[in-house]
Amino acid sequence: MTISKKVFALTPLCALLAAGSVHATNGMLMEGYGPISTGLGGASQAFDHGTAAMAQNPATLALGSAEARLDIALGLLGPKVTSSVPGMPEAQSGGTAYTMPAVGYTRRSGALTYGLGMFAQGGMGTEYAANSFMAMGSGDPVRSELSVGNLIIPLAYQVNPNVTVGATLDYMWSGLDMQMAATPMQLGSMVTGGTGQLGGAIGAGALNSATWARLNFTDDNKFTGAAKATGWGAKFGGTVKVNQDVTLGASYRLKSALDDMKTSASSASMTANPGGASTATFTDAGRITVINFQMPAVLAVGGSWQVQPNLMLVADIKSIAWAEVMKGFKMRFDSAVMGGSVSFELPQNWKDQTVLSLGLAWKANEQLTLRAGLNLADNPIPDATVNPLFPATVKNHATLGLGYQASPTDALNAALTIAPSTSVTSGTGVTIAHGQTNLQLMYTHRF
Repeated sequence: MTISKKVFALTPLCALLAAGSVHATNGMLMEGYGPISTGLGGASQAFDHGTAAMAQNPATLALGSAEARLDIALGLLGPKVTSSVPGMPEAQSGGTAYTMPAVGYTRRSGALTYGLGMFAQGGMGTEYAANSFMAMGSGDPVRSELSVGNLIIPLAYQVNPNVTVGATLDYMWSGLDMQMAATPMQLGSMVTGGTGQLGGAIGAGALNSATWARLNFTDDNKFTGAAKATGWGAKFGGTVKVNQDVTLGASYRLKSALDDMKTSASSASMTANPGGASTATFTDAGRITVINFQMPAVLAVGGSWQVQPNLMLVADIKSIAWAEVMKGFKMRFDSAVMGGSVSFELPQNWKDQTVLSLGLAWKANEQLTLRAGLNLADNPIPDATVNPLFPATVKNHATLGLGYQASPTDALNAALTIAPSTSVTSGTGVTIAHGQTNLQLMYTHRF
């Protein structure tokens, strides 16, 4: 089997594995894609950093060497999330270790570079125990797991020695699990409409006597969500070599075009229960549809400066258009038992986010390169609407990285990210703390 055939054989497996949860960093997006970019604070717009360019500025693929390139990467994400309210034991999220593989392959034919890759784009989630205050006495765990992945076809073209352009077509998939407990008042405040017998029951106060209410849809699989969707995305980019040492670059990622996420016809449930009784006083099964969930448009510009033969400085700034896509999580529950439907909205009202990435790479010798960077951002979620199930509140990241050229054809790269814990208090009085320690590893083969 040739190398190129092996790449295509690996891609479906990696795509399945990458469907697992990816925890929030820059909102729901990764702080960096691939360990070379990540080790430099996530900067990526104006230098060669391997096949991960197809997840950022695809024009930089044309800055690489003429050899075909295969990158196989593994991300290890370590979020630490806790939620607390006065007078109750702290609830710690059990989702503290997640793996995230990626693969990319490119080759050049004249001025054209093309290939195929798979990268997780982003996500978020938490897992709280059944005995935590987050479960509201329901006796079942509370969790969320949102993931978005891409299968990417890139093209990059070297227009002349100083200019490159590139674009990608992205086949996208998304998945969501949610097990949410709330007071009937909280759940009722989310209802935006109803039809049929179920809508009439909710409108008539069927949950009023309950002490807790739950909305559940999960497939208990780390690699998929109970609610699923597919769709498309695209990116465009370019680079300009200003002089021998300075390169500028920019890219634009379009807002995604994902279908609505849907569960199967009866795999979701709504339940409610008074006083901790063992049998729910209200229960229904049906389908959840998550309406018009999309990933945001991203505009990024950056530059690289080869200060000395062994020292490069890089900087990017990007604007992430969260406000357009994260006004709220809109869901509809279509009953398979009672008949009718109920629509919900979990308000979010995210703001657009600005991210500054700064990095330096120092080539210690012909084999070893050391990297360091900062990824500085604001928190896009207003305190009033932040939810312990979706605490995408991390702001700043410090990154370290290294590259080792083991042979003319083989290299290893690694990056470590530390995101100090940030703490916010939601409009419902829950204080949420979120920090991360993440690791990325990558093996590269040129041929």
